[in-house]
Amino acid sequence: MAGRTQDKRAAPPGKGKAAPGESDWTKGLKKLYDSVVDEPLPDSFRDLLSKLDSED
Repeated sequence: MAGRTQDKRAAPPGKGKAAPGESDWTKGLKKLYDSVVDEPLPDSFRDLLSKLDSED
């Protein structure tokens, strides 16, 4: 985690696209997941990670 300034997870293939025959709840769950993954990391959490990295 040292030197990381931003979460750089790779987006899952086909992000935002529904597979044929996918149910409504599956689409909703994927939409919710994508919205959480796209949230920025709070500064307070980023600061905490920096402190933990510097203790090594």
